[in-house]
Amino acid sequence: MFCTNCGVKLDEGSAYCSQCGTATGVRDVGAMPVTARPMRLTRSIYDKKIAGVCGGLGEYLQLDPTLVRLIWLGCTICFPPLLLAYLAAWIIVPKEAPRLLSPFSASVPQPQG
Repeated sequence: MFCTNCGVKLDEGSAYCSQCGTATGVRDVGAMPVTARPMRLTRSIYDKKIAGVCGGLGEYLQLDPTLVRLIWLGCTICFPPLLLAYLAAWIIVPKEAPRLLSPFSASVPQPQG
C-alpha cells in the first residue's frame, strides 16, 4: 500500500502516512468515530413528567419515553419497591446538559421575503 500524496510505502494497517500525515482511508473496525458521543444515562430536562428519569431512560435505550413510562408504571404496580428505585434514580442520575443552539445559526442572515 502506498500513500496517495507522497508515494511512500505504508504498512497494511496504517491509518495515516508516517511521512506526510495524509489519511489512507483504512479505518480500525473497532474504533469509535471521533464525532460520535458515547451514550450516557441522564435525566431528561425536555421530556419529563416528574423528574425526567423515564424520559432519559427512553432516550438512552432509544425507545419512546411514553412506552418506558407505561412499562415502569405496570412494573411498579406489580412490584411496589420499584418506587424506591425511581427515587434513587432521581437522586443518582444527573440531569442532561442543555441543548444549545449553534452559534453559527444565529449569525447567518436570513432572507427577507
